[in-house]
Amino acid sequence: MISRRNRLRFFSSALWKQRIIFLGGAIVVGLVASGFAIICERFQHFFDQLLTISRFLPLLVTPLGFILCAFLTGRYFPGAQGSGIPQTIAARKSRDLNIRNKLVSPKIAAGKLLLVPLGLMFGASIGREGPTVQIGAAIMLTCGKFFGRSKQHGLILAGGAAGIAAAFNTPLAGIVFAIEELSRSFERRTNSLVLTAIIFAGISSMAVLGNYTYFGTTSANLDNHAWSAIIVCGLGGGLMGGLFSRFVIAAFSYRLPWGVGTMMKRHPYLFAGLCGLMVAIMGVYSHNTIYGSGYHEAHDLIEGGASVPWFFGLLKMAATALSSVSGIVGGFFAPSLATGAGFGANVAVFFPNLPVAALVMLGMVSYFSGIVQAPITSFVIVFEMTNNHAMIVPIMAASLIASVASKLVCPKPIYHTLAETALHQIMPPKASAE
Repeated sequence: MISRRNRLRFFSSALWKQRIIFLGGAIVVGLVASGFAIICERFQHFFDQLLTISRFLPLLVTPLGFILCAFLTGRYFPGAQGSGIPQTIAARKSRDLNIRNKLVSPKIAAGKLLLVPLGLMFGASIGREGPTVQIGAAIMLTCGKFFGRSKQHGLILAGGAAGIAAAFNTPLAGIVFAIEELSRSFERRTNSLVLTAIIFAGISSMAVLGNYTYFGTTSANLDNHAWSAIIVCGLGGGLMGGLFSRFVIAAFSYRLPWGVGTMMKRHPYLFAGLCGLMVAIMGVYSHNTIYGSGYHEAHDLIEGGASVPWFFGLLKMAATALSSVSGIVGGFFAPSLATGAGFGANVAVFFPNLPVAALVMLGMVSYFSGIVQAPITSFVIVFEMTNNHAMIVPIMAASLIASVASKLVCPKPIYHTLAETALHQIMPPKASAE
């Protein structure tokens, strides 16, 4: 028998209002994430069409595009720079409503929706997945404000997790991401609503894009004698990811050496143009393989049909780092997974008896885990994006090794460190001094 108290609670108007906010917001997040994915793909295709005219055209177009994106971001959408995940974490940490509104708002979401496709159209090595987290958080928070919900931390958490689930079609990764990255804990009062939001965002995304595995599928497997390859990938990918994180953290706090940090602060548009020029030079040298999200290169490497140069992983890593710190909008989820795929293909040369696709997966999870230092999230994302149950234990082991190795180079996790930087930079001087 259901107690009278539970019956009253079940039919409570306040409880149903809360459920409607989470479910309705989640559906909107899923639909927006799907449309965002389609738009980004179209704009990147436009850049690919430019390359058919001349592979040297980016030497002019990309630097000018970076300057334009940096100008639009700084002038009209301050706070939209970079990935969006650090801003979402910072918004959850802050108790100041004014600061929170500067980090997660409809205006910021609009900036992300406009400027990520624009960056891809000019050849930036960026992804849409991180920005989708900030967009999802902004949508959910706006729905809560519209319907008068005061507790905003749960809305931000649910919106960000729903964003990552819809962006990758990885509902399990959305759940783990909410626990391991966005909150570092799971709030008992909101956990069922967060899970429901992730499910509904995934359903609405699948209604538009279909049920798919992000990077294709592979049946590649490793035997019990492949632990040396797992250790090599874990250590190598973790150290590389740690170096990437350390560079990005130093850049966002203007601590790059040789006057680069000062140049970033005083001449941001010149710096953006130089970053764009270096990305274009690397693009020409790599035969046009390092532009954009890297989705097609990683997809083909996993399914065994890619023909990328041996230095693809290193140049993709550099292009993503430059795009990330240039002041434009864009994340590094997909580009980092592509970098890891290139690294795994390099490792495969030293293990000719092992399947290349399996080592590509190990490289992906190791490098990504090295960057974010969130081994469970990294493992679940790669597993769901490739749907290879036989590789669960190897990619889990490589992810854990990489996370530990990364901390030898970069002791602090990148997203939470950048969240602290964002809060410090956005606080008024008096609050900062305190």
